[in-house]
Amino acid sequence: MRKTVSMHSDSMRDLDDDDLACFLATGIGDIVRGTRAGGLLRGRSLARVANEVAQNWTDEVLAVHRPDDGTLSEGVSDDLSRLDKSRVWIIDVIDGTKEFSTGRSDWSVHVALVVDGQPTVASVGLPDSGRVFRSDQVDHVDGPHSGTMVISRNNPPPGALQVADAVGLEVRPMGSAGAKMLSVLLGDADAYLHAGGQDEWDQAAPVGVALAAGLHASRLDGTPIRFNKPDTHSPDVLICRPELTEKILAAQAAQATRT
Repeated sequence: MRKTVSMHSDSMRDLDDDDLACFLATGIGDIVRGTRAGGLLRGRSLARVANEVAQNWTDEVLAVHRPDDGTLSEGVSDDLSRLDKSRVWIIDVIDGTKEFSTGRSDWSVHVALVVDGQPTVASVGLPDSGRVFRSDQVDHVDGPHSGTMVISRNNPPPGALQVADAVGLEVRPMGSAGAKMLSVLLGDADAYLHAGGQDEWDQAAPVGVALAAGLHASRLDGTPIRFNKPDTHSPDVLICRPELTEKILAAQAAQATRT
């Protein structure tokens, strides 16, 4: 008699964290893009359905494959039980909801595994480009500088123009946090600077991939970013080519004293 293997068997739980993060980012992207089919939903309805369907699938996958880990996701009730966990999955199924729901391509999917406050595994997907960037397979960033700093299109940080000018960079607005980080990873920008507040799910996966690629990632005062805190608010972030770190932090500090 042939033995069948259940999808809930222990063998399925042997999937390593890096592959699981990538499969999650890929699957979420496929689900979210599928909700656009035929243009049947648009705007807020599209965004709401895409978020709900993708989040439900994600919750089920993690319940099967990592039932003992904590989770933190945008739009999901946070009972703070994650604070008792060493391992916590921090996920944003659509980073850049406005961009997604209006048909733009600069939105992303964020999946990070944070261990003791640090993003040790991360995948950031650009579903409309069919690409997923994994922290375990990303190349170190090198090559010529682009001369560009990317900032938020919807919430540009105060003083960013002055900081960029002091470092000799031009400013370019973009959509989601993940898309902006990946522009630095791909060499299309040299720095991503944000102030004015984000949440942990906006930053965990991009920071994890950036650090794995040898980029600098910190708060705007230069301190490391820690995750799985009681308050999920994260006020700012700088991701940049490491050789520009001191110049940008110094320009930011000088700008902060003027405001």
